[in-house]
Amino acid sequence: KIIFPYALVMAGVGLIESLLTLNMVDEITSTKGQSNREAAAQGIANITNGFFGGMGGCAMVAQTLVNIGAGGRARLSAIVAAIAILLIILVAGPVIEQIPMAALVGVMMMVAIGTFEWVSFRIINKMPRHDIFIGMLVAVITVLLHNLALAVLIGVVISALVFAWESAKRIRARKYVDEDGVKHYEIFGPLFFGSAMAFTEKFDVKNDPDEVIIDFKESKVVDMSAIEALNKITEKYHKEGKKLHLRHLSQDCRQLLKNAETVIDVNIIEDPTYKVMTNK
Repeated sequence: KIIFPYALVMAGVGLIESLLTLNMVDEITSTKGQSNREAAAQGIANITNGFFGGMGGCAMVAQTLVNIGAGGRARLSAIVAAIAILLIILVAGPVIEQIPMAALVGVMMMVAIGTFEWVSFRIINKMPRHDIFIGMLVAVITVLLHNLALAVLIGVVISALVFAWESAKRIRARKYVDEDGVKHYEIFGPLFFGSAMAFTEKFDVKNDPDEVIIDFKESKVVDMSAIEALNKITEKYHKEGKKLHLRHLSQDCRQLLKNAETVIDVNIIEDPTYKVMTNK
């Protein structure tokens, strides 16, 4: 039987719920949890549990809210809760079976009501439209497909695409010509695949002077699409017989350009260094 895909989905759902629970606890108790430590501990515990034929587990919102509501703050409260659940399963199983399903449904409904962010309805008209769309899409996918991991993954992908789209619109250039007749383009905003086209449209190659400087003091070259955009601009200025220089590149940007030196040839101006003048 194929196990890995289902195990991966369960691990993803468990990790998501644990991190959401940790975030909720941090907000309620005004503390700061260690998400990496929580994820590692949960993974090790579930892997070890599997060797003994046990079921996987994760942090859960309902039990956590009950624990916090009862005043539990330290690790001892979780240990006591685990021991109590173990005793109920081993000893009080026949009694628990007598509880009507309707009562359990009522408990779950109260948990859902208590954990839902009702304040979101008051601010929904002030939220960005893409946030509303992504939230509703994740909820619909979760309800229809019963796959929280897939719903969250789709939501993250769409959020990343929206962020890239919004970041692409923020790139801009301030232009001026100095006293030496050199034209400067001061770039603001990240240069990456989403903003590469808008970046190339900022330049007036034919009407620019013979020497041009692109200043990246307030920008950053992020990926290969950005390098390709720089390569195209360099070729355009080269065909016009003009010189193009890059200035104020960060160390990681320089390394990125160095790694791609076989596909791009640009002139990088070393940033000026300033020294303190002393009186002798």
